[in-house]
Amino acid sequence: MITIRPEISTDIAAREALLTRAFGVKRFRKTSEKLRAGRLAAEGLAFSAIDAKGKLIGTVRLWDIIAGSAGTALLLGPLAVDCKAQGKGVGAALMNHALAEAARLGHSAVLLVGDEPYYSRFGFAPEHTRSLHLPGPVERARFLGLELEPEALDGAEGLIAASGRLAVAEKKAA
Repeated sequence: MITIRPEISTDIAAREALLTRAFGVKRFRKTSEKLRAGRLAAEGLAFSAIDAKGKLIGTVRLWDIIAGSAGTALLLGPLAVDCKAQGKGVGAALMNHALAEAARLGHSAVLLVGDEPYYSRFGFAPEHTRSLHLPGPVERARFLGLELEPEALDGAEGLIAASGRLAVAEKKAA
């Protein structure tokens, strides 16, 4: 049995260790990571999957971005599941929970860089990002979008830019 809950501060070390195991330290060089750098996840959109023993076995976060002419949107990622829990529906549960919560909070679209065969089952498709561009290298076929509101990405074009809360500003306010 797993529980999906909002991420809490005590999850951070386990989350970072999981992400390093899943993606290695090269993840910090990826274009998507550069959009997340120095920012906090979108309000209410960072989730942890916890097993029956209370161990973090999965994570997903969504980030505020500007999707060119489409305006505000979210960038999903990274999604990671502990290797011992893979193939048990943890990733799908995290995805479904995160997308449902994003829709409930009124967000209109979600973008990500990932494997289309995996993410297409959640509705992600490359046609939503054809005229959008990330500010760095990316395999074009892996740049996918999902409309939470119909036509949210219709005609969207231009550069993706980071937005949302700065991590530094949050620390200074504390």
